[in-house]
Amino acid sequence: MTAGDPAGDPAVGRAWLRASAKPLAMTYDVGLLDLDGVVYVGPEPVAVAPQAIAKARAFGMRLAFVTNNASRDPATVAGHLASLGIPASPEEVVTSAQAAARLIVEIVGVGARVLVIGSPALRAIIENAGLQVVGSSDERPDAVVQGFWSELCYGDLAEATLAVRSGALWVATNVDSTLPSSRGLLPGNGSLVGVIAMATGRKPRVAGKPALPLHAEGVRRTAAKRPLVIGDRLDTDIEGANLAGTDSLLVLTGVTTPAELLSAPPEHRPTYLSADLLGLFEPQPEVQADSAHAVCNGWVVRRDDDAVTVHHVEGSDTEGSDTEGGDTEGGALDGLRALLALSWLVDDAGEELVGADEALAKLGAPVG
Repeated sequence: MTAGDPAGDPAVGRAWLRASAKPLAMTYDVGLLDLDGVVYVGPEPVAVAPQAIAKARAFGMRLAFVTNNASRDPATVAGHLASLGIPASPEEVVTSAQAAARLIVEIVGVGARVLVIGSPALRAIIENAGLQVVGSSDERPDAVVQGFWSELCYGDLAEATLAVRSGALWVATNVDSTLPSSRGLLPGNGSLVGVIAMATGRKPRVAGKPALPLHAEGVRRTAAKRPLVIGDRLDTDIEGANLAGTDSLLVLTGVTTPAELLSAPPEHRPTYLSADLLGLFEPQPEVQADSAHAVCNGWVVRRDDDAVTVHHVEGSDTEGSDTEGGDTEGGALDGLRALLALSWLVDDAGEELVGADEALAKLGAPVG
């Protein structure tokens, strides 16, 4: 059985999760925290988030709250966090609007004319970057920046279309296709970007996750030497970290389920896994694996011809002795780590791990 760190090219992920003998809050100098699904879910904080964030600061870990949401300014986001019992300064908030503004300055220069399709907060950030905001394509903007705003109308999209067709640089703050709400998923900025893309035949430069400008903005603003991306989404937080060659921690308090992790392609595989932010203060266990079986902290996952068996070895460090029930917040999280290692190795070999969903169900983790 192979042991150690299976990381290859950081841009394409790794074959299984990495171990860490020390708590992550002591290993990394800056935590780049996603917000929705990590710090809060809807209007409420994740139960452990205020405690974990305070503890991370006590450990000496500096924090940045990094969000694809360009509709709110950093002061508003910091105020929201404070209302949830999480003190934060505006300087600790990094938004895709800030990354978009820097990207425009780098490409077309300070003083350039920019048509803003988005919220007043986005407009203010563009102005604060030394750019000149214009209101119409008739003013021949050098660039168009597009961010989500619930009050956008057809006229805004029409002006942006005319400017983009005339050759203006087009920057999208993010291309998230959906936006979570209390009523369900709504069209996100990416859906509205798609309207202009269809009308112009062009694609925008993207500032937000998983593209690199927002990650670079977070690193720059915190002067991070060894940052850790902490998120709940595979296609934004984790993919962006892998593109940047930065280690990541996936928490299971947001949208990603264990079932989705099982089939994650290399670019969506995190470095570490935890149930929630309290995982920052625990060692990350070693996983040993080959194409036939995987072991993590007493949990053994074995591949047979048409099934996957999971069991816990009596007397090991993790409580419990079998897989009839369990919870990914307890010892069975190590069982999930082993199952992921086997699944990813088999997938990378171009095969299918038959019976993986059934094994996941026995661990007590959701399958869908």
